[in-house]
Amino acid sequence: MASHLHLLTPPALAITATAAARGLGGGGGSADPRAPPRARAHSSPSSSVSCRRERRWRRLRVAAAEEGADPGAGGPAGAMRLNEYMVAVDRPLGVRFALGVDGRVFVHSLRKGVSGGPPHFLSLLLGNAEKSRIIMVGDTLKKAGAGEQGLVTIKDLGDTEIALRDKSGPCSLVLERPFAPFPIHQLHQNEDYHILFNRGRVAVASWNSALLSTELNESSKGDGKPGFAIFSPRLLSSQGWSFLSSEKGGLNQRSTNLSNRISEIVGLYSDEDDANAEWAHGSFPLEEYIKALDRAKSELYYNHSLGMQFSKITEQIFVGSCIQTDRDVKMLSETVGITAVLNFQSESERVNWGINSEAINNSCRENNILMVNYPIREVDSMDLRKKLPFCVGLLLRLIRKNYRIYVTCTTGYDRSPACVISYLHWVQDTPLHIAHKFITGLHSCRPDRAAIVWATWDLIALVENGRHDGSPTHSVCFVWNSGREGEDVELVGDFTSNWKDKIKCNHKGGSRYEAEVRLRHGKYYYKFIVGGQWRHSTALPTETDEHGNVNNVIRVGDIARIRPAPSQLHIRDPTIVKVIERALTEDERFSLAFAARRMAFAICPIRLSPKQ
Repeated sequence: MASHLHLLTPPALAITATAAARGLGGGGGSADPRAPPRARAHSSPSSSVSCRRERRWRRLRVAAAEEGADPGAGGPAGAMRLNEYMVAVDRPLGVRFALGVDGRVFVHSLRKGVSGGPPHFLSLLLGNAEKSRIIMVGDTLKKAGAGEQGLVTIKDLGDTEIALRDKSGPCSLVLERPFAPFPIHQLHQNEDYHILFNRGRVAVASWNSALLSTELNESSKGDGKPGFAIFSPRLLSSQGWSFLSSEKGGLNQRSTNLSNRISEIVGLYSDEDDANAEWAHGSFPLEEYIKALDRAKSELYYNHSLGMQFSKITEQIFVGSCIQTDRDVKMLSETVGITAVLNFQSESERVNWGINSEAINNSCRENNILMVNYPIREVDSMDLRKKLPFCVGLLLRLIRKNYRIYVTCTTGYDRSPACVISYLHWVQDTPLHIAHKFITGLHSCRPDRAAIVWATWDLIALVENGRHDGSPTHSVCFVWNSGREGEDVELVGDFTSNWKDKIKCNHKGGSRYEAEVRLRHGKYYYKFIVGGQWRHSTALPTETDEHGNVNNVIRVGDIARIRPAPSQLHIRDPTIVKVIERALTEDERFSLAFAARRMAFAICPIRLSPKQ
């Protein structure tokens, strides 16, 4: 257990970090040192505009090179994510891009045609993006460009305007498809974006020119440190939006629902200025799209780039995804009041996601947060089942010591909510279906319900100590694989009225015969009667009794342990035993509560590890 449980108190040593923190590239504002001096005031307007555009392109290409990207290839080898795609579209694109409060530049709408035109002309006047049948509303614009200019990273509407300034010729776009369908019906229709966003607010004032959009460039550097005030949010860069977001409390970044993250639109840009163009959200009926969104609400997609997401369950329990930065730790401490973290994420997961464990552990100590690491393998029902009793014991111990606990795993969808559901079911005597509905109603998640039921019966078996009396807890499929066509095969064992009754096996084709029996957890002996002959299966575990008889043996369920260990009796076919979820009897509820507390009391309250 010592190799799996890591407890970090403020004076304790930190876990050795195996991953360095990932740095975030900053948006520009600094000029290309290799660029020629700026054009003077006496230059002609047209030449000044041309020079300014050329300098912007140089700066953007240098910035792309500094990020490790090939301006002509759109990025380093393997840099594109699975949900990103590249498409080549002829200009004019027929795309209206929007800048959201979250700093994303995304596809707002697609050109459909000229309003009031003859019907046979509409197909000719469709935007090129709509004709591609690939680009969709909500796709984030990551890079754009063409020809010698190459692909340029898009950080704001200024970059978009520069990259799409040409009115003809091909253009390459790199877009990112959202993890869930985009709720287009929630887009704000108000055209007064600047007024809408700045209503009741003062201007953004700063001396940091890196917060400015790419569109804004000083006529000369000067010797002083000039400041600026911005009343229009579209003039901010991605760094500016990050700064503004932190001031506004994260802009709903803590929400686990995508629809809650749709923010106000603060700017629009299109490479077409045709006032007669008709803009729409795709070739599908909006009503059908909304219905499809409603059907997709149950789907969960983990997006690490959204940051830490969490929900309040009780005054002492919060559930959410992994802590990514020391800033998350500070927020949990100062804003939420968290005093302990129960983390089920493994170190290998943190390495895969680029999380700096050492920095987070140090931050926890600095903020007086108790960090308890108890790794559970992701998407492993057996590991979750075996470790859930100890997890609930840890949670109960922390609650008894009046901690406010943040229960977390990588996604916040499975292991952490399963622990809290189990706590409510086992310790608070809440029926499983009610506890499950309560947690999933407060926090978007999909816990492994079958693993919780398995662990529930394992805990009850800990108290019953091998007794077989009571209602069934598992459905067992006994298999005889050495039969012949037309043969009579029967099942007999200590669960069939102590070897007296026989259960007929059904022929499933070939040499396979099956009999499904509902049993309570425990250890059972059995045999098959084939053509009148008592036989045991050599393909399944066996034991010899005191009379020298060789019988097949099966352990239905298991016994919960403070130190999880593999069962001594393995079933080679993992589908042979299925757990039964049902309402607990009064005796089973008492046994479950007793076993859960017994598990918690087997944990040392000081070291939060099993007692010796």
